[in-house]
Amino acid sequence: MSNKKVLFQKKEFEGWKTLNDTVMGGSSSAYCENTNSGLLLKGNIIEKAGGFVSCRSSIYKPSLDINEYQSFELKIDGQGRTFKFAVACEDDILGLTEFIPGGLRWIKSFPTKKFGTTKIEIPFNSLNPSVRANKVRFPFKFKPSKIKRLQLLHSKFGDDGLLNDGFKSGPIKILIKSISVL
Repeated sequence: MSNKKVLFQKKEFEGWKTLNDTVMGGSSSAYCENTNSGLLLKGNIIEKAGGFVSCRSSIYKPSLDINEYQSFELKIDGQGRTFKFAVACEDDILGLTEFIPGGLRWIKSFPTKKFGTTKIEIPFNSLNPSVRANKVRFPFKFKPSKIKRLQLLHSKFGDDGLLNDGFKSGPIKILIKSISVL
């Protein structure tokens, strides 16, 4: 029998904030809104000089320990777009990954249905280390006992730094219904 723990659902996305491409000179505009149905990401994506919008959790203090689980489960109304789920972890090398510009993230891209809710399972062992949409070759190890932050992005870049085939510029309105661990 599968053990499931809901991390966020409905109005429980308190502390989630927007991070858009404006941090690197882009001009996309979007915001995150906590609603009765989940976390709404709404705005406009402009590909030129950027090309991403996202919502991310606050930094967990202490770190979130999900070591007894094996995967994330997301339920999202995603308009047929392809998203990246990103996880930041504390490291065991004196916090050195914090000095990497943009930070080290564990990511996995996934497509969504054009209509209705997509339920996607992301096994921890499918997450790949990345810095600013570029694959990291150094053998970092994912630490499910030391989760610092979660993030959902719609970006013109996929896991491997190549272009995301499921990227769409223009208006966006998606709903993250829940994030759980299995």
